[in-house]
Amino acid sequence: MKLIIGNKNYSSWSLRGWLAAKQSGIGFEEITVPMLGEQWENRKQSDDFQPSSGKVPILWDGDNVIWDSLAIMEHLADKVGRDRFWPKDEAARGMARSMVAEMHSSYPSLRSDMPMNVRRRIQLQNVSEQTRADIVRILGLWAEARARHGDAGPFLFGTFGAADIFYAPIVSRFLTYGIGVPGFAQSYMQAIWEHAWMEEWIGASESEEWVIEQYETVGS
Repeated sequence: MKLIIGNKNYSSWSLRGWLAAKQSGIGFEEITVPMLGEQWENRKQSDDFQPSSGKVPILWDGDNVIWDSLAIMEHLADKVGRDRFWPKDEAARGMARSMVAEMHSSYPSLRSDMPMNVRRRIQLQNVSEQTRADIVRILGLWAEARARHGDAGPFLFGTFGAADIFYAPIVSRFLTYGIGVPGFAQSYMQAIWEHAWMEEWIGASESEEWVIEQYETVGS
């Protein structure tokens, strides 16, 4: 398998696709293409980018190409067994699927106001009402998942799975912009941040030399 991703410091959807590939347990070649520069524009015209219209992540599994993080995760779950990604309990699985779908399709204000920037630390001022509502909604979902289905471990549904893959970039955003969260959320965020795969991603992010200025001035 071959996974094409963008900058690890900035690309939240790449992080989701990468974590899904890691969770699958299948070996894969990782290709990072720095976003928004000349190399990015040239690479977008290449054959391996064309199926996604120039968006990342893109997974090539032999001749099979899958783009979009959720589609990639579902493809991998079909290959290795869905229990590796989704809770076995029916009620937990239904909630996890709903949370993943909501993350995939919602929170446009938070995404715009708080772009992922793993390396940066800033106290965000003047959080918009809609972004604040997005934060409250996410924290509420985390609280419900942990309370109802989190007994088996520190992650949303106990063990690391699909919901954690999709909310990991939110953890990064909350840390970057100094969002205050209650104690249970701090514990969950610490578990995500200290996960071995996240530590690998964070280390690579810190080693990247590419800088996207428009993402560095948010909140300044």
